[in-house]
Amino acid sequence: MEIKILGTGCSKCKSLEKVTREVVEEQKIDATITKVEDIVEIMSFGIMTTPALVVDGKVLLKGRVPSANEIKQLLTK
Repeated sequence: MEIKILGTGCSKCKSLEKVTREVVEEQKIDATITKVEDIVEIMSFGIMTTPALVVDGKVLLKGRVPSANEIKQLLTK
């Protein structure tokens, strides 16, 4: 699984990255997590509000920081 956290470095972006990493570790999910801060690359996903969570090329979440439980549900379904 390839996970990308899209965000320019704001506190919400950092929170999403932290929670995502915690869920991946806790659930022992085989995933590569990449933080994308380049605005041009972020916009290539059609994202206008950050943070965003992209899994295997598909935008699953944008514009907010979800709970750890919500991330777990998104990554394990």
